[in-house]
Amino acid sequence: MPTVETNGVETYYERRGDGPPVVFVHGAAVDRTQWAPQLDALAGDYTVVAYDVRGHGRTGGSAVEAYSIELFADDLAALIEALDLDRPVVCGLSMGGCIAMTFAARHPDRLSGLVLADTFGPVPLTVGDRLWREALRLTIPPARLVGYERVERGMVWLQQRLSGAGVAGDYGRIEAIRDRGPRMATEEFAKVIRAIASFHRTRVDFGAIRVPTLLLYGEHETGVIRRQMHGSRR
Repeated sequence: MPTVETNGVETYYERRGDGPPVVFVHGAAVDRTQWAPQLDALAGDYTVVAYDVRGHGRTGGSAVEAYSIELFADDLAALIEALDLDRPVVCGLSMGGCIAMTFAARHPDRLSGLVLADTFGPVPLTVGDRLWREALRLTIPPARLVGYERVERGMVWLQQRLSGAGVAGDYGRIEAIRDRGPRMATEEFAKVIRAIASFHRTRVDFGAIRVPTLLLYGEHETGVIRRQMHGSRR
């Protein structure tokens, strides 16, 4: 099992291929296998690395009482240093995008490119954005009672009724990822959700990011993400 000590935790990672390095950062409540198709496609020409963020997958939890996006970004910086990756392209999805942009702003000379997919910045742009982040916190009590998987299925069902079936994407693949990997502890889920909901407390200096940056989002993405991705272009 390949692990490396990063910022006080043993981080599980997968490394394949040879060439310019690309590091992939997954979304909340899944693990590195979310990026399996991208690793398969790119390993012939690049050094590709995907890892389990603290609290997730085979990295698992830690004794830290409260998580933050800044903490996750520090973990990413430690991983890149430990694996001796020379200015990788960093690609983050959803929560992973929050981590990637925070890392890029704090360490602008330690990457050569940035890809932010279906993610959001620290500043809520509308009242709806603020309500969405507060709603995330409300998932924690029911998750403790019935499990975060059931709570998420309920949220997906609600989103589909409000915004259309396409908004959930391929949710069956998300469930398959969870079936294959270690189950996330409920308390770790709570710490991760609080970190995302508290992202507005993190200062991200977008002006410090000097590398080429690609912003991506799906055609059926929620209004919150579309607003955030367009707002990040300014």
